[in-house]
Amino acid sequence: MTMDAKVRQGTAAWFEMVGTLMSEAASQSGLSPELNLSLVERYTDGVELSEGLVQGLRFDILGGKPSFRVGARRDERADVMIEITAAAARKLNTLRSADPNYTAALEGFLSTGEMRVEGDPSRMGGWLNAVHDPIVNRTI
Repeated sequence: MTMDAKVRQGTAAWFEMVGTLMSEAASQSGLSPELNLSLVERYTDGVELSEGLVQGLRFDILGGKPSFRVGARRDERADVMIEITAAAARKLNTLRSADPNYTAALEGFLSTGEMRVEGDPSRMGGWLNAVHDPIVNRTI
């Protein structure tokens, strides 16, 4: 599969694409070799992708080097936690970051609890927000 191919959101292949884009963006952002940070994003109502892992991903930066795993354990913790319903994730992944509906949807999901964020995602760096639109471009 080429990186331009569109992938159905929520599938293992889609999380693979997301993790790859995140890794590439992080690698190109000049991460500090001292940076150690972890992020887990999981669907609160996610289906199992493989044994013990539900829809989501774990992303780690260890010694400034990014890596990821497709799928997240239901009880898995990280420095930054993003928990979201599958429907809310689907909506956000159809909207570009410059679309005012994206900000409105994001704020709405945070206020209703359909999306919860623990920790400080900005610690990842600006590259994290920059991968949103390329993900949208490759999502069916």
